[in-house]
Amino acid sequence: MGMSAGNEGGGPVAEINVTPMVDVMLVLLIIMMIITPLLQAGVTVTLPEGKNPDEDQLINKETSVVIAIPNDDSVYVNKDPFIIDDRGEGLKDMGKAVDKMLKSKPEKEQIAYVKSSKDVSYGTVVKVIDAIREAGYDRIGLVAEKAKTGAPPKPGA
Repeated sequence: MGMSAGNEGGGPVAEINVTPMVDVMLVLLIIMMIITPLLQAGVTVTLPEGKNPDEDQLINKETSVVIAIPNDDSVYVNKDPFIIDDRGEGLKDMGKAVDKMLKSKPEKEQIAYVKSSKDVSYGTVVKVIDAIREAGYDRIGLVAEKAKTGAPPKPGA
């Protein structure tokens, strides 16, 4: 009549023990919760703010080509670093890397996104854009953060 203690009949048990499966699923959930924020795509830069930048959902894809310019001396294509030198060799290499990533995509998705920090000189951004155009791609997106409405203007902006 109630619950049996042990295996008195000696036969197979017809109940599934789900406790190990639940333990494994909880561990996987915790691992995913910890790792997901660390999977940020690309290099972190302090983006300039704009009043009404258009949001493009293609930039969030894992296959998108994002060129990050954190300072005047270096450029990152996704996570690959390139040094900006006086001879322009680093920018030529960057252009080749962009070409390699974009040429296999359909023409509609051949967009290079440029994320530049606020402190980067305008000339450096122009050099990077020129290198992308020399690689044969004219669809270039400049990334900015949307300015918060009602907030006072930031100093130096």
